[in-house]
Amino acid sequence: MFTRLTRFRVYLAGICSLIVTVGVARFSYSLLLPIMQDGAGLTELGGGWLATTNFMGYMAGVLLASRLHNLNYKYNLHRAYLVLSVVTSAAMVFTTDVVVWAVLRFIAGICASGGFIIASGLILKWLVKNHHRAELGIHFAGAGVSIIATSVLVEVMLTLSANWQQQWLALAAMAVIVAIPAWLWIPHPFVDGQDVTTAKDNPPSRVFTTFMMLAYFCAGYGYAVSSTFIVGIVERTQGLEGRGTLAFLLIGFAATPATLVWDRVARRIGYLHALLAAYVLQMVGIILPLLNDTLPIVLLSALLFGGTFIACVSLVLTMAGKFFPSNPARFMGVMTLAYGAAQIIAPVFTGYLAETFGGYNLGLYMSAGVMVVGTGFLLRLVNLERRSVGKEGVLR
Repeated sequence: MFTRLTRFRVYLAGICSLIVTVGVARFSYSLLLPIMQDGAGLTELGGGWLATTNFMGYMAGVLLASRLHNLNYKYNLHRAYLVLSVVTSAAMVFTTDVVVWAVLRFIAGICASGGFIIASGLILKWLVKNHHRAELGIHFAGAGVSIIATSVLVEVMLTLSANWQQQWLALAAMAVIVAIPAWLWIPHPFVDGQDVTTAKDNPPSRVFTTFMMLAYFCAGYGYAVSSTFIVGIVERTQGLEGRGTLAFLLIGFAATPATLVWDRVARRIGYLHALLAAYVLQMVGIILPLLNDTLPIVLLSALLFGGTFIACVSLVLTMAGKFFPSNPARFMGVMTLAYGAAQIIAPVFTGYLAETFGGYNLGLYMSAGVMVVGTGFLLRLVNLERRSVGKEGVLR
């Protein structure tokens, strides 16, 4: 009934899933935001609201995934999300009504949970069942690949003088093609490998979980601001006009190998220490353009952000497999709700600040400040771990 899977096919399917459900359904909006502002009259505040509705959809998708215990339903839901990612992207061209756009972005946000939560859970379960290392670094490299793919396509379409409608249609067409491997090779939960769900869970304490949620909320805030507005920020910086897509492309290039690199770092120093390092570097990446807005510094900022934001997601969701090998989605769902809540708040608040004060600087300062708070929560977690289990730690 099902195609015989290999590790290569499973990882390729995961990467393709992220290109469709996250790259096209989520990241492409950051690229098209300034184009839609110029060509469709979208305001900064309106742009922030659309980003917020997208993240609200993502959170709704996470809630749905966390409540679904039937893995067969999740598998079929992922396939539905592949289709809806294409449909909602193509439908953007038929209106300029912000309310309709918001509905479409909400549905697209639900679809994004398919790549990040459902696909990653199915892949992690398949890896464990087939005795592979339970790490999601290769899968989450697809987030970087999705940024590269959408950035290149948008830039090519710009050279062809494409308007915002043609851009959305081109992205939808690419999604159709890329969705094919994801449709065929995302592993069905009931095929291939021995069921090893008898593995003993090692759940963290309630205190640990609470501080981890607070820290992850802060990471979600920092991610949402930079990922949503970075293209617009660069395009509106004097002397950097026309470089927004380049900055976004560099984020993709940095993000693609980042998860693999951070997996290795985590093996050596532990997951919490790796997360702490990623938080600090992401905070530096956010603050750099405020200190110096020359092109090299802005591009360095993009590289730092790209090299860390997806690492935070990958490391935390990999921790889920270590805490709950029988059902990784349990911890994934709890953490992603915290991350998603920040994503709902951050874009609209940043858009309001940008429209009120005539620029994104205050929003970036706020984002960096939130990351500082998140770093403090992680330091607390490191101390908790050290006191409870000694130097080796539960997450090594």
